[in-house]
This record gives sequence, structure tokens and C-alpha cells, in this order.
Amino acid sequence: MTTVLIADDQPLQRFGSRMLLESQDDMTVVGEATNGSEAVRLTAELHPDVVLMDIRMPGLDGIEATRRITAAGDRTRILIVTTFDLDEYAYAGLRAGASGFLVKDAQPEELLAGIRAVATGDAVVAPSLTRRLLDAYVHHLPTDPSRTEAPPQEDPRLASLTDREREILTVIGQGWTNTEIATRLHLAESTVKTHVGRILAKTGSRDRIQAVILAYDTKLVQPS
Repeated sequence: MTTVLIADDQPLQRFGSRMLLESQDDMTVVGEATNGSEAVRLTAELHPDVVLMDIRMPGLDGIEATRRITAAGDRTRILIVTTFDLDEYAYAGLRAGASGFLVKDAQPEELLAGIRAVATGDAVVAPSLTRRLLDAYVHHLPTDPSRTEAPPQEDPRLASLTDREREILTVIGQGWTNTEIATRLHLAESTVKTHVGRILAKTGSRDRIQAVILAYDTKLVQPS
């Protein structure tokens, strides 16, 4: 059973999400938050598997709430669901530690699939945002002068990766799926999944989205 906390300042939106989720045999709503501060507090109390996080809420917004929840080290995954299909929100939310980003006009089955995906450690980004995210993300990263000239291999987060794991992290950053990696690198898909799991563990990445961010941070991937 996947437990979900709904964080949204709109009562109708919370009600609709609850009705949808509780119609599923494998999901249950454990609480509702009307702002970011409540979301942080309830996550600490209830430890849900997934938080459906709105961005624009009174007081503490969804981006900062996401940052605080992930910084606390809780196992909870954040799926941002917002009316605003703007790159800046995707960048900020994923940078804060969210595992996914969907817009509220997504189909119900997309939302349910997104919840199930992030609950199992996968990442979800609305299809309309995926290519823009990968192409433009690096331009939104803060400049760190101390690392500007450093080659990727000097980053400590990459130090324990094997050559094959570094190669797979690079193509993850380029947006390849496990199936594409298996086909193009002539590997079994089960082997790819094993490599991805080891990459996440070794680099301390919460999920695939954070691995993409790492690939850009360390200059393994450059924007096209």
C-alpha cells in the first residue's frame, strides 16, 4: 500500500485528488496539508511514501517545503503537481529534491502512474518538460568558480564509479531509458538496472532525476 500526503491550498483540488487515490486498491491518503509548513510537519509525523506537492501555497511554498523534507533525510518522495507548466518551477523543484513534476491537466492515469513510479524510486517529469529540462537545465545551475576548470573525474561524487557506471550515468543524463541503454550498449536490461542502482547508491542520488542533475553538475553532460 502506497501512502500519500496531499499538499494543496485548494480544497476542491485536495478533494479530487483524494477521491482518485482512494479509488485505487494500492493507495491510501494519510493526510492533507493546506500550505508548505503543514506539509513539512505532517511528513515528519506521518512518513508518507509520496507527497503530492503544489508549488504556490500561502506562507511556505512547495519548493521550500520540498527542500526541507528532502534535507531531513526522510524516505518520502515528492511529486510536484502544479497548474504552472513553466521550466523555472521544474528546475527549482527538482533541484530541491523532488522526484517528479506533473501539471494538473495531466490525465488521472498519468498521476497514478507518477505516484507509483516515485514510490518505487523512479523519476517522473511531464513529457512536455523532459527535453527542455535536459537541454536547458545547465543554464540554471549556480556557478561554482572553484569547479569551473575541474574535470569531471575530480568530483568526489564520481570517484567510486567504475568506467561502465560513469558511462551509464552519462547517458542517463542524456535522457536514455533503461531499454535504450541496454540496446545501445549491448547489455541485458537487468544488468542496466543493477548498474543504475549502484550508481544511485554510490553517488547518494535519491532517484534517477537526481542522477540527471549530478550528470550536469559534474559536466558529464553538456546541453545540446
